[in-house]
Amino acid sequence: MAEVEFTIGHKEYQLRAQDGEERLLERAAAVLDNEARQILEQAGRMPEPRLLLLAGLMLADRFVSLEARAEKAERLANRLQSNPARVEVPVIPADLKEAMAELAARAESLAERLEEERAG
Repeated sequence: MAEVEFTIGHKEYQLRAQDGEERLLERAAAVLDNEARQILEQAGRMPEPRLLLLAGLMLADRFVSLEARAEKAERLANRLQSNPARVEVPVIPADLKEAMAELAARAESLAERLEEERAG
């Protein structure tokens, strides 16, 4: 087991972590420390248990909100998979295709004439 050192708020801690899980513990501690520091910036110094409680509650609130958003997205994804929306591909009318082809031919003809005039 590895010993992991970290700081939360204004206090240093040491915990043992299973081999290979040190990085996970450090990341989790950093998230908790970030919340604690925000509380300390707003409220000033406070007892450690209260600081940890408030930081934990703030993280829990964020977790619940993200969990609700994830569930909503999952329901939408399931609905879309079970009943995909009908996709319509626009069809260009034949007369518009002909008009566009005629314009392209005219443009090419004008470009050729312009080149001939410049060359001649």
